[in-house]
Amino acid sequence: MYVIAPPEGGKANEELVAVLAGALGIARSRIAIVRGHTSRSKVVVVEGLSESAVAAALAQPPDR
Repeated sequence: MYVIAPPEGGKANEELVAVLAGALGIARSRIAIVRGHTSRSKVVVVEGLSESAVAAALAQPPDR
């Protein structure tokens, strides 16, 4: 997943969490970046959803 925000001051991380929350239909507070805060590769935890549920939701085309 790519975001447009610059990687300064955590803006890209904040945008990633916001995009994931919107795609999954959950609150941003249920998503945490647990590894890779300063890297392009990140590990995130989504509270209350299984890995397969997250993958299925992200595989759906976005609503327009």
